[in-house]
Amino acid sequence: MRRYLGVKKKLKIYIDNDDRFEDKPLWQLLLQEAKEYGLAGATVYKAVAGMGAHSEIRSFNVWSISQKLPLVIEMIDSESKIRGFLNQIDPKLQEALVTLEDIEVLLYKHPKFGQ
Repeated sequence: MRRYLGVKKKLKIYIDNDDRFEDKPLWQLLLQEAKEYGLAGATVYKAVAGMGAHSEIRSFNVWSISQKLPLVIEMIDSESKIRGFLNQIDPKLQEALVTLEDIEVLLYKHPKFGQ
């Protein structure tokens, strides 16, 4: 579908896998809200290791019962939709890094749209 092609914005939200909002995993809430807001797409990536503002290295440990690992949530859409969505979720982000970058979508194929 042509509405997905062209110059877009990519929003990245860096959080931890154990971050929560009102007893729900934050990543799950953000993904659901992105869907409800009508964003073109979103993906959640779990990192194997990371270090952030606290200078604490977090990595997977097979012996640890609970794992605190970094997550990156990427969302792609128009700048106006991304900024509107960010305004909506801002109160839910207690500790996060949020970035926005220009991208160009060259190809988008999906059977739903006959491509």
